[in-house]
Amino acid sequence: MANKLAQESSPYLQQHASNPVHWMPWGEEALAKAKQENKLIIISVGYSACHWCHVMERESFENDAIAKTMNEFYVSIKVDREERPDIDQIYMIAVQLMTNAGGWPLNCICLPDGRPIYGGTYFKPKDWQNILLQIARMWEETPEVALDYADRLTAGIRKAERLPIRPVPETYTKTDLHDIITPWKAQFDTNEGGYDRAPKFPLPNNWLFFLRYGALAGDTPITDHVHFTLEKIANGGIYDHIGGGFARYSVDDRWHVPHFEKMLYDNGQLISLYSEAYQQKPNPKYKRVVAETIAWAQREMLAENNGFYAALDADSEGVEGKFYTFQHEELKQVLGKDAPLFIPYFNITEGGNWQEEQTNVLNCDMDADALALSSGFSETEWEDYLRDTKKKVLNYRENRIRPGLDNKQLTTWNALMVQGLTDAYRVFNEPAYLEQALKTAHFIKEYAQADDRLLHQPADSNRKILAFLDDYAFTAQAFIALYEATFDESWLHQADKLATQAVATFYDSEQQAFFYTAADAEQLIARKSEIMDNVIPSSSSTIVRVLYRLGEMLDKPDFTTLGDQVFANVFPHIKQYGSAYSNWGIQLLEHIYGVNEIALTGEQALDWRTEVDKHYIPNKITMGGTKSELPLLKDKGGFDAKAYLCRNKTCSLPLGSVAEIIELINNNRDNTRVN
Repeated sequence: MANKLAQESSPYLQQHASNPVHWMPWGEEALAKAKQENKLIIISVGYSACHWCHVMERESFENDAIAKTMNEFYVSIKVDREERPDIDQIYMIAVQLMTNAGGWPLNCICLPDGRPIYGGTYFKPKDWQNILLQIARMWEETPEVALDYADRLTAGIRKAERLPIRPVPETYTKTDLHDIITPWKAQFDTNEGGYDRAPKFPLPNNWLFFLRYGALAGDTPITDHVHFTLEKIANGGIYDHIGGGFARYSVDDRWHVPHFEKMLYDNGQLISLYSEAYQQKPNPKYKRVVAETIAWAQREMLAENNGFYAALDADSEGVEGKFYTFQHEELKQVLGKDAPLFIPYFNITEGGNWQEEQTNVLNCDMDADALALSSGFSETEWEDYLRDTKKKVLNYRENRIRPGLDNKQLTTWNALMVQGLTDAYRVFNEPAYLEQALKTAHFIKEYAQADDRLLHQPADSNRKILAFLDDYAFTAQAFIALYEATFDESWLHQADKLATQAVATFYDSEQQAFFYTAADAEQLIARKSEIMDNVIPSSSSTIVRVLYRLGEMLDKPDFTTLGDQVFANVFPHIKQYGSAYSNWGIQLLEHIYGVNEIALTGEQALDWRTEVDKHYIPNKITMGGTKSELPLLKDKGGFDAKAYLCRNKTCSLPLGSVAEIIELINNNRDNTRVN
């Protein structure tokens, strides 16, 4: 018997549509029912690719006895965290305050008005049933206890990530940077890369910060650790060597066995990171990873409307990783004469290198490519061989039952893919990457807007979800990137429009902070700011970086002033936990080392931009064209090729070549390091 989720479009909600639990989607009907019947609410949050969400569904939500308890004493609401991140954010904070931990599945028991009183993540069936009965009894016998706790917990939720207003410093210094980095780099894992912990998450923005810091500060050990980490990740089982793309994290401390779900947001960011790392240190492995990941995204995640889907499940046929793992004998048969080289290269063993499951997760050693080249291949021949043999295995794998696809098309995640594709285009000069970036940007414009407002995802028959701050921030950031790649000023003007709307809709002048939800959005039990960077940079740090960038490019001091204040409020917290403020840290680098504004004019502007992009300049803005009203380009028009380097509102004399620009930038960088 289908419950109230049967008509929902979210794949995650549809997965629960036939549970015996009387699930309802979040909405007025469910909330009104709880109040009318004075029933507690179960808010259960997850997403379609979540392995432990599937486990709890099988064990508890498909269990008739547990379902009977839930139906009798509770109003049960299922929430897709990717569809409603605002709801997930509030109840995740509640669970973290209660348990000092968080994750998905997220299960929160709330009063009829939605205020939480108990929560956790995955529960074993017996534990879940006992908790349900105990809390139902408490609500019946001593409701005042629940009401008092709800008051205190909700107050804590509202205070979380609310920062005092601080004066804007005159300057930020290298001492500030040193104080942040010293405790942060102490966490480095010098044996396996990344941080010394398990599980291991890629955390692209963290390594982007260190890559830029290392280059700007001339800190070679930091830069070396970034590249060591990126090679380890690219070699490990967390990367799909056959089909391309990265899993969410590895369950061990050496990037070997992944949690096999593939998320669009990870891959968009990792395309950007590996592209920028290649620009700093050309490594054929990085180029291969970028090309294979883009190919995977276009092959498996791209819809006809040129929007990308959200995720691939970790499980297939009810088994985690079954689609991606191989037996030794299986590969021998598939590859034939190629097996003797392919099998040791990817550390395939007869008993299985994933011993718990007695199967193989493909991974290779740090020197694997060097060993292959020493066996007589040229670099080109080896790349061709790898591509051809992987294709054989991929064709074989395509006959397996595929993992489930979450076909939501989220604005933020598509914007991250636009950014990744644009970054890859600028580094590798591959026109197909830009072509796809433009198509996906047009998807956002056509399908993720309504009534001159950005949407969180395309509207469907059930609802139209207005965009959250991250949708605005990442889309504006992606549109700025498209302008810098193409010099098509329409993208810059659209970014300006989005940023202006974001300030009007999400910024609170009294608290001098951005909220995650719009002022006219549905009123939940709290309105939250998202300050800390996580696997995706926070919406607040991203919109602040957008405001700084547009402030420079469009000469909008109101944007810069607003960014200055929000950054000043956050700044004292960066030292406490650097990895959770890495995007703020990237902005700090620009405060300390300055920004190189490169203006390229004349008919050769795009050709010169291509030349500039052969050099690693992490703190740059690139603008250009033959005729423009943009402040940096105005009065610099004409068809003759000229270049200008501007810093701190002062521009150089016209320069006659890219080499002169690079020389000037390098001189400025050397002087900054000395000072």
